[in-house]
Amino acid sequence: MRKLSMEELNRLTVADFKNTQKFPLSLVLDNVRSLHNVGAAFRTADAFALEKIWLCGITGRPPQREITKTALGSTESVSWEYAATTVEVVQQLKAAGYMVVAVEQTTGSIPLPSFQPTPGQAYALVLGNEVFGVDDEVLALCDAAVEIPQFGTKHSLNVSIAAGVVLWDFISKLGWAS
Repeated sequence: MRKLSMEELNRLTVADFKNTQKFPLSLVLDNVRSLHNVGAAFRTADAFALEKIWLCGITGRPPQREITKTALGSTESVSWEYAATTVEVVQQLKAAGYMVVAVEQTTGSIPLPSFQPTPGQAYALVLGNEVFGVDDEVLALCDAAVEIPQFGTKHSLNVSIAAGVVLWDFISKLGWAS
């Protein structure tokens, strides 16, 4: 066994990535305060060929050093847009036919292993603030909430880690990983 070289990985150029078909999946960052989490979300969105990232409220926007450092160039490849409020983005996405799913622990959240995304359905995943989670007003607009099962003493995961876990779950369940 040996590591693959950069040439063997056969990665797309930024121009090719922009022209390739994306999965009907977007991230909505609801008042995420850490610029490192924002940069990691860009990098993950690039890895999974997501349609778009919505940066809402206080969520930082490129170009900023901390975002750029963590994103490793993916702020150039991934489509993104800023909105002053997450509510307006969620309303817009729902009107466009997206199923909006909060990644949050709620009274009605579905354990991630039990959630089955529907093929052909466009999804937007809402990830909330590192301290307060998804805003209550936004949560009320979501079609569903999924919760990542956890077995330790802590009750939450870092925003960027949660994004990676949920995105991989969606992509693998929809058969896009093969």
